[in-house]
Amino acid sequence: MDKWTEMQVFVEAVKRGGFSAAGRQLNLSPSAVSKLVSRLESRLEVRLFNRTTRTLNLTEGGQAFFKRCIEILEDVEDAETSITGFGHVPKGVLRINSTPGFVKHQLLPIMAEFQQLYPQLVVEFQLTGQSIDLIGEGVDLAIRLGVLKDTSLVARKLGESHRVVCASPLYLKAHGIPSTPVELLQHNCLRLSTSEIFNHWEFYSNEQEEAIEVNGHFVTDNVDALYEYALLGGGIVRLSGFMVGEDIKAGRLVPLLQDYSIKKQQIHAVFPHRKYLPAKVRVLIDFLLEKFTPNAPWD
Repeated sequence: MDKWTEMQVFVEAVKRGGFSAAGRQLNLSPSAVSKLVSRLESRLEVRLFNRTTRTLNLTEGGQAFFKRCIEILEDVEDAETSITGFGHVPKGVLRINSTPGFVKHQLLPIMAEFQQLYPQLVVEFQLTGQSIDLIGEGVDLAIRLGVLKDTSLVARKLGESHRVVCASPLYLKAHGIPSTPVELLQHNCLRLSTSEIFNHWEFYSNEQEEAIEVNGHFVTDNVDALYEYALLGGGIVRLSGFMVGEDIKAGRLVPLLQDYSIKKQQIHAVFPHRKYLPAKVRVLIDFLLEKFTPNAPWD
């Protein structure tokens, strides 16, 4: 076993959160992983993990080494990609990070077509509403909603989506229809527990802004749960047009406060800046641009 293998094992142990999970990923036994990590620590004369029977946490030295290992492994991958057919033939595992709502309503409906075009690719979705370290998590491409904050990433704009305040006919029949933003305070507005900004609803009329901190008795950390609960008549929700457009057309949801405008939400595909862009990432970007631009299907 060489230094390269030790780095791979160490990185997988960090990513997977344990030796057993890393072993399954690398087809090694947990004891083999543990021995490799112990040998690496002995050679470096630095403890990389604080171990207990249930948890595995990086030390300060482990965190610094993990960051460098990721950079080195990425550089090696780039070097290989530049001189092998892998840079021209889309194959391997393609890891995509996105929100559950965008995946369900926009990506899943087109993924079967994408995989038919590129049968050597294994598509792996990582669903989260939070921004992550793409390199640290081994993610090839992420779909980011809203204003981009990480300027170190390469981004391709896929479009924009209206935000829509809406509710089901069942809810509106029971509780009435708000005619101004302030009347939302008298209604059960569905909220997200992981984002304060999500629950801060801004409306514009005649160049005047009106901001409402909505409240209600249903809170979750999953946007798709808000969507499903709104369909069931649970309350008023503000969601992206790419999630609710078809439901509004079908009458399952009713748009509200249409005399007011709401800022659009930007949608970008982002990926780490690499000297050699892998074919698997390039073909996915091209496919998404073909499907979503210049006219987004959700509009």
